[in-house]
Amino acid sequence: MDIYLIRHTTPAIAKGICYGQTDLDVTDSFPEEMLRTKAHLPQTVSTVFSSPLQRCRKLAEALFPQYPIHFHDHLKELDCGAWEMQPWDDIPKEEIDPWMKDFVHVAVPNGESYTRMHKRVVDCFEQIQQHPGPAVIVAHGGVLRSILSHITHTPLKESFDAFTLHYGCVVRLYQNGVGFAHEVLYNHSIEGKEWHRPSKN
Repeated sequence: MDIYLIRHTTPAIAKGICYGQTDLDVTDSFPEEMLRTKAHLPQTVSTVFSSPLQRCRKLAEALFPQYPIHFHDHLKELDCGAWEMQPWDDIPKEEIDPWMKDFVHVAVPNGESYTRMHKRVVDCFEQIQQHPGPAVIVAHGGVLRSILSHITHTPLKESFDAFTLHYGCVVRLYQNGVGFAHEVLYNHSIEGKEWHRPSKN
């Protein structure tokens, strides 16, 4: 069984802003980015799953117009709670310092921790494995890193260094014995480096 992981295209948001589950639109480069992603996908798939947030929904619907899309809240990005849509540099030091020291276990105020997100994502992924393949998951960077960490047994703390996933990327998972291996089919940045932390850290 093959499962294709696809990250959404570039969101319409300025760099340096904290966002997770905010329902952002996509940029004007969406048609070009969508075609670049599409070139690395199989012509036919069995089932398509997606985060319901529009930056994922629009890509899923554009890539697979002939398929019903199964939307799952468990495939949403990390809930950034009180920090949603705040500039990273404006988040109070007393709030962000504990999170920066242990972002895996410390929850964002009124949001969630990476560990909590990882659990809901893995629960959803294990359900998706029961469907016939090839399957597709269109989701967010944090969600795809959670899945890749799960199948490779990579500690969550190391996942950002282990898995650099640009907007519109495609990663193929394929069965390897009792588990999954992965190969990156497309992972090109048109926007340059992302920045999801305060500039002074």
